[in-house]
Amino acid sequence: MGFIGWIILGLVVGAIVKAIMPGSVGGGWVTSLILGVVGAIVGGWIGDLLFGGGRMEFWNLGSWILAIVGGLVVAGIYGAITGRSKSRT
Repeated sequence: MGFIGWIILGLVVGAIVKAIMPGSVGGGWVTSLILGVVGAIVGGWIGDLLFGGGRMEFWNLGSWILAIVGGLVVAGIYGAITGRSKSRT
């Protein structure tokens, strides 16, 4: 799957992440969509490293799972970073 495919998948993943972790991601829907795109790209990159290229396709369940897990990880890291910075001020 190409870079544009991961971006499109990431937009969907961002909405899923917002539904799963509504309080952890501050900044609203736009932030969630951006984090979903970053998470999908990171998940796709890790999937390519683990499973080799060629198996990642848009309609493959494994691609979606990797993208969702990547989105959740990125959103969790973002929430941890922004949560710490808010408590210091």
